[in-house]
Amino acid sequence: MNELIPIIKSSEEHKEFFTEEKCHILELLNESDDNSQSLARARVEPGISTKWHRLIDTSEIYYILAGVGEVELGDDSPVAIHPGDVVRIPPNMAQRITNTGDTDLVFLCYCNPAFGAHCYDALE
Repeated sequence: MNELIPIIKSSEEHKEFFTEEKCHILELLNESDDNSQSLARARVEPGISTKWHRLIDTSEIYYILAGVGEVELGDDSPVAIHPGDVVRIPPNMAQRITNTGDTDLVFLCYCNPAFGAHCYDALE
């Protein structure tokens, strides 16, 4: 078993990219030597809803940094979210998030195990 080494790194804002899901993503930590976890910053523009999707066998936690919106999980009704809110999403659960405000909705996405294209399942 390989031993992990500590990592301290700065975010690289120029690496933010736009996804087919309709949000901007900046990978903060998703290292090839540690598939147990990952951390990204998501940014959703005003009036935009991400596409329905689920993460196969991967749990996700959102921590809302800025903006306001609604999150939809499975068949549940939308729930309002604000800065400081935490959303825990179990593996395989359908999800989407909507920016209901007039500024960007910005949140951290922590995944366990680490996010990868193999776990993303588009539902629309």
